[in-house]
Amino acid sequence: MNWRLLGLGLAGVGVLVGVLAAPIWKGTDPHALPSVLEGRMAPGFALTTLDGEAVDLASLAGKPLVLNFWATWCQPCKLEHPNLLEGARRNPGVAFLGVLYGDTPEKAKRYLDRVGSAYPTLVDPGQRTAMDYGVGGVPETFFIDREGRIVKKLAQPLSAMELQRQVEAIQ
Repeated sequence: MNWRLLGLGLAGVGVLVGVLAAPIWKGTDPHALPSVLEGRMAPGFALTTLDGEAVDLASLAGKPLVLNFWATWCQPCKLEHPNLLEGARRNPGVAFLGVLYGDTPEKAKRYLDRVGSAYPTLVDPGQRTAMDYGVGGVPETFFIDREGRIVKKLAQPLSAMELQRQVEAIQ
């Protein structure tokens, strides 16, 4: 057995493990990707609710907004839904909107009839708004301040505590 070659191989593996594990040791989430939209004005949109009412970003000017992209087939979305309902009820001065992602309005209506809703869900034909916001999957939530600037994007299911922390940051 060539001990020198084995030692070099183990040293190389150790360096690789160290590089890959460094973000974990530093306390950062290696899955969290920064959003290029954070700090920028939120892209405008004009969509309709599941009930056919028109909603556009401009009509919400001056009001903080929680914009959540979700789908009925998304299990993490189902886990965060009760937290979003409670967050909307606890923060009446903040607008909450859901945006349906890769799903049908009929499925969304049935789901919301069963589990409840505290804010409108918007239909996004062709996923254009999702593309404008750089949504890569669901759930993704954008926290937008009174001036219309994206303060934070979270691409994870929201806990009640994290939701409230982000809502306080945009008020």
